[in-house]
Amino acid sequence: SKPHNTKSARLNNATTTTTKTIPAHPPRFAKTRLHAAFQIMADVAAVVAAAAGSRGIGVKGNLPWRLPGDMKHFKEVTCAPPSPGLINAVIMGRKTWESIPTKFRPLPDRINVVLTRGESALPLVESAADRAAVPSFLVASSLDEAMDKIMSIPNVGSIYVIGGGEVYKSAIESGLVRRVVYTRVHGMPDDVEFDAFFPEMTHDEWECKPLIATPPSSSSDGENEGDINASSSSLAAEDAPVAKRARIANAHAHIDAKSGLRYEFLEYVRRIPSHIPPPAVVTPTAASSTVLPDEGPEVNPEEMQYLDVCRDILANGVRRGDRTGTGTLSKFGVQMRYSLRDETLPLLTTKRTFWRGVAEELLWFVRGSTNANELADKDVHIWDGNGSREFLDSRGLGHREVGDLGPVYGFQWRHFGAEYTNMHANYEGKGVDQLADCIDKIINNPEDRRIIMSAWNPKDLDMMALPPCHMFCQFYVDTEKNELSCQMYQRSADMGLGVPFNIASYALLTHMIAKVTGRKPGDFVHTIGDAHIYLNHVDALKEQLERKPRAFPKLKFRDNGKIYDDIDGFSFEDFEVVGYKPHATIKMKMAV
Repeated sequence: SKPHNTKSARLNNATTTTTKTIPAHPPRFAKTRLHAAFQIMADVAAVVAAAAGSRGIGVKGNLPWRLPGDMKHFKEVTCAPPSPGLINAVIMGRKTWESIPTKFRPLPDRINVVLTRGESALPLVESAADRAAVPSFLVASSLDEAMDKIMSIPNVGSIYVIGGGEVYKSAIESGLVRRVVYTRVHGMPDDVEFDAFFPEMTHDEWECKPLIATPPSSSSDGENEGDINASSSSLAAEDAPVAKRARIANAHAHIDAKSGLRYEFLEYVRRIPSHIPPPAVVTPTAASSTVLPDEGPEVNPEEMQYLDVCRDILANGVRRGDRTGTGTLSKFGVQMRYSLRDETLPLLTTKRTFWRGVAEELLWFVRGSTNANELADKDVHIWDGNGSREFLDSRGLGHREVGDLGPVYGFQWRHFGAEYTNMHANYEGKGVDQLADCIDKIINNPEDRRIIMSAWNPKDLDMMALPPCHMFCQFYVDTEKNELSCQMYQRSADMGLGVPFNIASYALLTHMIAKVTGRKPGDFVHTIGDAHIYLNHVDALKEQLERKPRAFPKLKFRDNGKIYDDIDGFSFEDFEVVGYKPHATIKMKMAV
């Protein structure tokens, strides 16, 4: 895979869009960036901090100490991947980034993600450009967006948040943090007035354990990535190894030869699996009220449909071969129904779903694009595998450019029947614009029983990098309730990786069309032909089935003065997902 030109990086939207300046992965990633591979990323699960006994971590944007031994410890922890071939990521706030000495940034051998908003991201991009020593530099507007960005990159190992104080607070409160690696510094003068602090960890919620790391050098100089000040520490993935960890009766203390400060490495482990917010209260009748738990079948019976289908396939599915050679357990003929009313967005909660990937891919479909490079430029790599040189050649499409997927979904939606040449051609006015036709009927002939959009075009199948799996949808308007519903038929459904994505995608499409036609979202009905579980997903799905679903989030269209009357006028920044609190991501490999 040829690296993109790093000089072309730019900030697409001043307030919410993330920016990538060194998007190319090292050559070892080239054959592993497979469709939907972002789903296998680890979740943030622990924090490494350098804080005084008072939990103070900074004074006016600086650390009040310089401890080469702790810097060495920091580098060892954040650089060591959980297994060979993976690369770690570090997430930090803008001030933390600026506090790192220029010669050490971006931090080498790690993906660097900086949290910032608006135009302040531009100098970050410029300062990080052309730093070939790191595989990627990203900018995000929030911790959630940073996680989405990281999840789109294959072969990510541990994920670390390295400050500052507000970023730590968000990371702890997110419920994803289960382990804290904590450098406790002793002997600070009483007159040091800290203005940045690490969040409090109570004994009821956290268990403290001693930690041994590689003994530090007594020298106070050396290349230790500078003083990452005002909270330079880090938040690691759940499985991240800590350098030479051991449990002992008492923490091994280190003494810095120059300052005389004593410091120790500790590990805090959360006693409960994640932060549980207060339960929702509903009032079914005027005379009584019921307190629902935060998670469980009664909280989200609709997600239980998906879990029950998976459970049924695992128990009763037919063992079948498949084109990938992986093997599946399969059931033929499955249907699930999801309510989209009250702004509901069915993003599965028993594992994290890559929302930004869902939205960007759908907008790409709506544009009629067939160029996978457009998604890759947005750090969405779900089509990289199917658009690779190797895969196109295997399909007899050696004449195509890398990323040219042929007349796939979006082309059929907007130009059905047009003659396909390549991804660069202008197809405006050619073929049948099925999406526009559906919208016209929903507005002007809502009782029509032919409000249909098909991606299955037998004439074009051999020209496609991948024939459509979700191939056909029909819209239905309840004129009494002014509700728009959608039913999608999917010929082939990967229950582990693909289906959570497909559910969210068509739910979003229904919300968008309802918005531009003046309707209210009704139901999304998901009908599947061959519903299958790949054999290498069995253990992962068994783990998922042990989890209890939480409430689906809400989808809101931002009130930014925009009139939502054009299906081609949406951008990712128009969408706001509120209240998404999923369980951790579960690792699965895609069968190709």
